[in-house]
Amino acid sequence: MTAVSAAAFLAEHAPELTVLVTQDSTATVPLAAAAHGVAPGQIAKTLSLWHGDVPVLLVMAGDARIDNQAYKATFGCKARMLSADEALARTGHPVGGVCPFGLTEPLPVYLDRSLLAWEEVLPAAGGTNTAVRLTPSRLADLTGGTWVDVARVAPPA
Repeated sequence: MTAVSAAAFLAEHAPELTVLVTQDSTATVPLAAAAHGVAPGQIAKTLSLWHGDVPVLLVMAGDARIDNQAYKATFGCKARMLSADEALARTGHPVGGVCPFGLTEPLPVYLDRSLLAWEEVLPAAGGTNTAVRLTPSRLADLTGGTWVDVARVAPPA
């Protein structure tokens, strides 16, 4: 799986998009923002979470954090991350490259409204040095994601 499956998914479903590959790691929001010359908020980080015994993906702006009260009110449970091994097994992508494309198994995808602050966002594309640039609405179209409001962007320090 990894970047190969994400690239294959994008080639089939969005051939107009280009998978961006950098020499530098994009495994964290600061690294990805620096590598692509964008604001940290434009990095669409994908979190792998458990809802009971069901894994789900939550994509949010890179500078956002889960609002625990909003998350619990929306989903009826606390946010609990998959381990790195569980994320790899369930998504086919390593932590730092997890994305909602080319998954090992179909998973529910939720898109946080924090992404809507940006004209373009860059989620990973299956590898720790890959990404794809697209609009939030195109991301929703490709993933079948459900919009939620469970994250908060911290004010600048």
